[in-house]
Amino acid sequence: MKKRRPPAEDRPTDDQAAWKRRLYCIIFESKTPGGKAFDVSLLIAIGLSVTVVMLESVKSIQAEYAILLRDLEWIFTGLFTIEYIARLLCVRRAWRYAVSFYGIIDLLAILPSYINLFTSANYVMVVRVLRLLRVFRVLKLAHFLEETDTLVTALRASRRKIMVFIFTVLAVVIVMGTLMYLIEGEANGFTSIPYGIYWAIVTLTTVGYGDITPHTPLGQLMASLIMIMGYGIIAVPTGIFSMELRQAAKARDARVCANCETVESDRAARFCRRCGKPFA
Repeated sequence: MKKRRPPAEDRPTDDQAAWKRRLYCIIFESKTPGGKAFDVSLLIAIGLSVTVVMLESVKSIQAEYAILLRDLEWIFTGLFTIEYIARLLCVRRAWRYAVSFYGIIDLLAILPSYINLFTSANYVMVVRVLRLLRVFRVLKLAHFLEETDTLVTALRASRRKIMVFIFTVLAVVIVMGTLMYLIEGEANGFTSIPYGIYWAIVTLTTVGYGDITPHTPLGQLMASLIMIMGYGIIAVPTGIFSMELRQAAKARDARVCANCETVESDRAARFCRRCGKPFA
């Protein structure tokens, strides 16, 4: 587990206040005793706060423990507010952290509770949506995942291939849905081409709701072909992403020999395979 840290240029310098440097070490460094304690406490708080949000959606629990759940919610909101302010205080460019992905997530973790204070009771749906936004707190766990960079790198590297794959699937379901509309017709439930495309998507993805089914022999034959095709299609994006993920993991773990500049991707290697010099 490794905490996400701001760029080096946003870290406090030696000439800044000592308390800022100490606060930065606690919040963004995980190797110090204070940093480890902060990590564990924050993980527990995130888990408990998300549990409170989920319990609040259960009517029987909400009716019996409404006051307790509300008090717990404000306790967690207060803790996350202090954490958010502390993060802004201990970095040199607070605005850069505020507009970053993790800064926005931290803000979404506390903002709904404060907005609820100023929302009229007439806007019940708005209040409900704002309360549900509190589950974004679970994304705060991304601060502690070192592998997040690897996943993001793999997704970026595979996005073009996956987009081509998605467009191909869209073309297939449009053609299949149109053919099923022509073959089955309104009498068998295929009332329009969009409804036929919906059926093709459900069938190709092997979900199979069963709300609409082909009845003619030709329609059933086409449905069988789409079902078989679905098993092969599902494996394509998985293979693309797995390949890019492996490449990203190798790039992350790669080390360069200081003597001959040979790139070594094996994390367990202690010596350069070309010149035999030990890795630093």
